Formats: sequence, C-alpha cells, structure tokens
Amino acid sequence: MTTGAPPPTQPARPRRSRVLRFLPLGLAAWLVLEIWLLTVVAGATSGLTVFLLLVGGLVLGSFVIKRAGRRAFKNLSEAVQQQQQRGVAATPDSGGGSALTMLGGLFLILPGLISDAVGLLLLVPPLQKVLSRSAERAFERKVRAAAAAAPGGLGDAFQQARMQHPDGKVVQGEVIREDGPSGSSPGSGPEGPQLPR
Repeated sequence: MTTGAPPPTQPARPRRSRVLRFLPLGLAAWLVLEIWLLTVVAGATSGLTVFLLLVGGLVLGSFVIKRAGRRAFKNLSEAVQQQQQRGVAATPDSGGGSALTMLGGLFLILPGLISDAVGLLLLVPPLQKVLSRSAERAFERKVRAAAAAAPGGLGDAFQQARMQHPDGKVVQGEVIREDGPSGSSPGSGPEGPQLPR
C-alpha cells in the first residue's frame, strides 16, 4: 500500500575539496621525509647533533611565538587606548607579520629539519610581506565570489525567508505591513496591531 509520499532521501554529502582529500597523504609523506632526513643527518654526524638541532628549534620557536604574541598584544592594547582617547578607530599596522611570525615559530617548534627551514623562511620580513599580500588578495577573491553567489546579499536573504508549516510543506512568503495614517503609530489605533495578509 502506498501513501503517495515520496520515499525519504538521504541528504547529499558536501563534496570535499581536492586539498582536503589529499591532505592526509601529504602529511604522511611529510612525516616520512622528516624522519628520513633526521636519520641521514644522524648518520652523517651523530645523534647528539640531531638532538641539539631539535632542542634548538624548540627553544627558538618558543621565543619567537612569545615575542610575536607580546607584540600583538601590545599593538592591540595601544589601538584600544587610541580608540578610547580619540574616539576613532586606529589604523591597522602595515607590517601584518604577527600571524606569519607565530606560524614560523610553530614550524620551528615542530620536530624536523624541513619544518625548521620553513619556519625560518617565514621569519624573513620581505617574504612575510609577499605572503600577507597574496593571502589578502586570495581572501578578497573568496569574499567577492561568496557575495556574487548570493543574489542580492543580506537583504534578499531576509526577503526570501521560508516559513515551515506543521504539515511539512515549505511556503515561500513575504510579510507586507500596512501602516495606518501618518499621524498614528502602528498598533496604537483602536483595532490594535495589523496582521500580515
């Protein structure tokens, strides 16, 4: 016996991006390469040298992260102080290297020689500027693409709001409010607030 209702369907799973699909494989390859490079360096020198390199990376990375965090907190407190005193928003710091400096310190803390090299490269100021500019451009492209995908923006999103009925039907609707005479406020007349039609 059929009731005329369509069979329930499973919601479609969102497709993962190519980067997320190959990320575990890339991390595994990076880990194997780090271990292999550490064994090559240990074979060429000694285990003590590798240990000192790893400890040095840990200490240097901790110092870099702590210093970048202090600088970011200082910049934030100065901006808040300027805003309170002058009443205007402070201009952002043109350096923009705090996040990349912290990322470089994190790479230095991670055990491995390749991660240490990447961390040291992220601490170079000209490279930080190039990376921050490219990251800003990529972010702006993503925001523009998201704005273009949503027709009309936020106003249309509210305009196209849907109402869910108890019987499961979805009805697209629009609320139309008819205001009374210009002298009276809505809902202050003898008939009370008007319901949408």
